[in-house]
Order: sequence, then C-alpha cells, then structure tokens
Amino acid sequence: MNKLLVALAAMGMVFAAQGEHKIPRPEVPKSLEAPAGEEVILVGHATGVQIYECKAGANPPWALKAPEADLTDASGKKIIHHFAGPTWQHIDGSAVVGKKVNEDPKPNTIAWLLLTAASHTGQGALSGVTSIQRIHTEGGVPPDAGTCGASSTPKEFRSPYSADYYFYALEH
Repeated sequence: MNKLLVALAAMGMVFAAQGEHKIPRPEVPKSLEAPAGEEVILVGHATGVQIYECKAGANPPWALKAPEADLTDASGKKIIHHFAGPTWQHIDGSAVVGKKVNEDPKPNTIAWLLLTAASHTGQGALSGVTSIQRIHTEGGVPPDAGTCGASSTPKEFRSPYSADYYFYALEH
C-alpha cells in the first residue's frame, strides 16, 4: 500500500487524510493565481469557439460576443457547457457566472484568465465555485481588424479555440 501512495505522490496526486483526491494547482503567472484558501475542485478541457461581432468604427472593431464550448473531463466525457456571461453550466444543472479579475496575454492565442464567481444557480458541482482559471489556450483570436466592415465580411466570426479551465472553491 505504501508503494502505491509513493507512486501516486510522485505523479503529483495528493490525497487528504480522508482519502479524497486533491487536484494540484497548475503553474500560472502570479497575477493569475487563485486566492489562498481555495482548492481546485474540478478541471475541464474546453473545445469550441470564441464568437466575435464586427463593430465597424470601434477600436478594436471585432468585439467578443460570447464563448461557445463544451468542457470534458479526463476521460473525454462532456461535463460542462460554456456560453455567454461568461457562464459555465455543469451537466448536474449547477452554473457559475464569472467576472474577469486579471489576464495574461499570450501571442497568437486568447489570453489566460483569472475570474471570480459573480453568481451561481442550482445546487451541484459548480455551486461553491469561487474562482476560475482559463489556461493552456490555443486559438480563439479575432480576425484581422481590416476585415471588419468589408462588404464581403460576415458580421460574426467564430474562432475555434481550446483551453483548460480550473474551478476553485474554499478549502474544507
């Protein structure tokens, strides 16, 4: 049994005294660290789109309208739908709406984010979420500014992206 615990610890898996699995915090810039006293309760990998709307004359001309993505667990099972708000709704019906606290811009992809929970609905996996991180982003950037307002350009642009989302709650 001790060999198993040592092997699991070596893989970064930490277990609480009650035997519950603790998810390690990801390495992020200091500006994106979740507050002390919070622990990771859920991780999901998102695949979807960032939807941009052309607002000719605005700066920048392409404004984020909403994300549209599904988050899966480590086994590939869909667990959360992510949409405007920004909102994350778990398959159990619980939902959390986030508010951006900080961002870390990345080249050629959407920024990494730290968000705080602004509101909750329902009871379930997301009802106690206090912070959310969006990291390991790929894609999701708006089109070139010059394309907004061109007669052949659609008013909406769906930019494919992927990211990892870490959901935090107060430690028990």
